[in-house]
Amino acid sequence: MKTLGKLVLTTSVLAVSACSGIDSYSEVEKLNAVEARGSTFTRALANEYRLYSNTQLHDYFDYPDALHFARKGLAAASGENVLPEPVTDWNLDEFHSKQLAAARSRLIIAYDYGARESSPELSAKAQAQFDCWIEVQEEYWTDQSADECRLGFQSSMDQIEAQLVPVEQPEDDNEAAFIEPAPEPAPIEEVAFESEVFDINPEEPMAAENAMYLIFFNWDSAEIGSGALSIVDAVVDEINTTLPSNVSIIGHTDTSGSQAYNERLAVKRAKAAKDKLVERGVSPEMILLDAKGETDLLVPTPDNVREPANRRVNISFQR
Repeated sequence: MKTLGKLVLTTSVLAVSACSGIDSYSEVEKLNAVEARGSTFTRALANEYRLYSNTQLHDYFDYPDALHFARKGLAAASGENVLPEPVTDWNLDEFHSKQLAAARSRLIIAYDYGARESSPELSAKAQAQFDCWIEVQEEYWTDQSADECRLGFQSSMDQIEAQLVPVEQPEDDNEAAFIEPAPEPAPIEEVAFESEVFDINPEEPMAAENAMYLIFFNWDSAEIGSGALSIVDAVVDEINTTLPSNVSIIGHTDTSGSQAYNERLAVKRAKAAKDKLVERGVSPEMILLDAKGETDLLVPTPDNVREPANRRVNISFQR
């Protein structure tokens, strides 16, 4: 997103940059003057975006990004739970796209566990650091340039996850519920896994058979949360655009609990994803269900480990 602010070679680009500069000053000043309301999280998030948009405007003269983040700050100041940047909106190479998708999923999972309420200031800081990381990563395409934001995000997430309290689940199918301590979080740079993001260049659509979408789940749950519905909608768009012959849905779990229990849970997750697609008009006849339980881990772990990245459904397409 920084490209526009850096190109000064033609009159047309200069004109756009000048216009963006005027808009940026206006929106940043609005954010500076507004009195944030809403939850502790949204107020803290508005402040984080205020600091970041001012830095983009006054220190780097990056008018488009100053405008963008000022608008996110104004939305947060109005009480809206603004989400971290979608990875698809940024021009990244494949490795960094996967790396940032993993980081974003880590933050969203923490939100699903109540991090906005239990650690509002830290959650706001983590989101701003994630947005900083993705913005800097796109501009410079090097790990070193993005290190400050990336390491800040990791530090904030470590603190957030340490404060999350696991909730004991009820017994299911006469099998005892299980609670294990959360593992030490793996460094984000080592968690390189497939995400809903594969099409690095939106001008060149990806072949349907190469596309892969993931839906993540809370521990011991087959419920598709509101945050994952955008992925379901993206899958439906992909189906309507590429018209595949079949849609493959594979359910997975982490290694916590018994293997038999996890096999059943993986089936429930696959069926939940199918139900959401059918609700949106996808023919059930074209959907192929499978379940791997804990036998096909995205992030390898020992037995009896609660790993958020392994609690997922993979959705892919066949011609």
